[in-house]
Amino acid sequence: MKRLSSKIFAGYFLVIFLLTGLILFFTYRNVSHQHVVTITDNLNKINTILENKIVHFIENEQFSELDKYVKKTGKEINIRLTIVDSTGRVLADSEGDPAKMENHRNRPELEPIYKGERIGKAERFSSTVHKEMLYVAHALFGSSGQFIGAIRTSIFRNQAKELINQMILQILQIASVVVLITLIGALIFVRSLTKPINQISEASRKVAGGNFDIKVNISGRDEINELATNFNNMTAQIKTLFAEVTKQKEELNTIIKAIQDGLVAFDITGKVLVANASFCKIVSNSDVLDKNINEITQNQDILSLFQQTLNEKSGTIKEISNEKKFYLCSSSFIEAKKEVVLLFHDITEIKKLEQLKKDFVANVSHELRTPLTAIKGFIETLEDEIDAQYHHYIDIIKRNTNRLISIVQDLLMLSELEAPNTQLIKSFVDARIIIDNVLKIFEPKLKDKGLNIDVHYQDNFPKINVDVFRMEQVFINLIDNAIKYSDSGTILISCSYDDRFAYFAVKDNGMGISKEDAERIFEHFYIADKSRSKKTGGTGLGLSIVKHIVLLHNGEIAVESEKGIGTTFKFKIPIS
Repeated sequence: MKRLSSKIFAGYFLVIFLLTGLILFFTYRNVSHQHVVTITDNLNKINTILENKIVHFIENEQFSELDKYVKKTGKEINIRLTIVDSTGRVLADSEGDPAKMENHRNRPELEPIYKGERIGKAERFSSTVHKEMLYVAHALFGSSGQFIGAIRTSIFRNQAKELINQMILQILQIASVVVLITLIGALIFVRSLTKPINQISEASRKVAGGNFDIKVNISGRDEINELATNFNNMTAQIKTLFAEVTKQKEELNTIIKAIQDGLVAFDITGKVLVANASFCKIVSNSDVLDKNINEITQNQDILSLFQQTLNEKSGTIKEISNEKKFYLCSSSFIEAKKEVVLLFHDITEIKKLEQLKKDFVANVSHELRTPLTAIKGFIETLEDEIDAQYHHYIDIIKRNTNRLISIVQDLLMLSELEAPNTQLIKSFVDARIIIDNVLKIFEPKLKDKGLNIDVHYQDNFPKINVDVFRMEQVFINLIDNAIKYSDSGTILISCSYDDRFAYFAVKDNGMGISKEDAERIFEHFYIADKSRSKKTGGTGLGLSIVKHIVLLHNGEIAVESEKGIGTTFKFKIPIS
């Protein structure tokens, strides 16, 4: 890993290198341009100085003397001189024989002269001397003002380049010294900057390793000193917080171990994060930490509860069994940590007591059914034989006997429904048939109370896979309740469906149920209106029977009610 000082120094070096390169590049361009301008100006001045002498030679047609003069002057000033007449013919040249030289009229530097301009210049390769040259031409006019030719001065381009290169070399040497001094200064600055940062970095590594006693001492009053002070304060706070967290963790572990209920926490992959000894006993595995849920148990109730909580991301409560023991298991989904927590409360003894109560009720109900039937028979016999003055007492005995028989019958049915081996005899049947058969039973009651029943079916209502006898019990109890607690109006039965469920609702416009009563309405022997129940002969078990039948069909049931307005019982069951 690169150190911070290396990165900063490399940045400085790159910036300095780029800036120096840009400066040298633009300096070279400017110096080259300026040097060419200067040379051009000097050559033009030379042309002006030699102009009168050369015009004299041309007007007197002293071309031989002109050539000698040009060659002599060219050597003295180290510049090539060329003289051409008005047609472009070379009259004299300091470097070559004019007679052997071709016409110069079309030379780039002379073309402007023949077009009427005073000065012409060009940089090009000379075919005469075979070198790069810089040319400056100057028009010549005779004493009468007529154009008689041109004087052209030129200098070797490499001479100019050598001068420029020498100048650039000097600049480069100076720049190198400046860059070296700058880099040394940058290195010193970087080291002074990164030294305290390295100290803080080293201290942070020790803190990360668990050493919270480390301190950073940096002198000065700048931001780095402030950073060091804040680091020391932060380390002290972390030490305090870490001690508190450690203490809390130990306390939490102690509490978790002391909990008699089984407790386990999983991450979203099913790996065990926390588990107490009680949970280990439940799954009969003492080594569960960091293992997947599928490795520690094959109990489908536990696996499905974990998956349900994970999918729905919400808690739920479910009764599960494991190796002849029963647990009330509550699950929670911790959104912040994406974890699932399961808590197992052992209800085995409670389940045994419940079973004892059920067995007791079933046995007592079974034993009571025979004597009650006998009592009812004797009452009916006495009814025909005793005097009319005693019929009132016989009616009271008969009514209460019938009520006891109803309670016994409902208790026996509940015991049957609550038995673990209860099986349904299912078949696909049209719900209309079930409801029509039930309504025929209540025709006399409806007529006596002046009530109506409307049944509404969604179009193409399908056949449902149910136990016909049990489903008739559901509608009998719900419709019977609606009739008992309604004094007028219409009872509405609605039937609808979707892809999975058939939905049923029985709505009355009776006295309604309070919110407190609605929460307990499906409990055994719970009666919302006890005074009304005595008049109607209710046992308080009908809705418990309804709920058990719906649950046996893997359905759900609920009640909606408002005091003084009416009550609606809704339930749904799978279509197939």
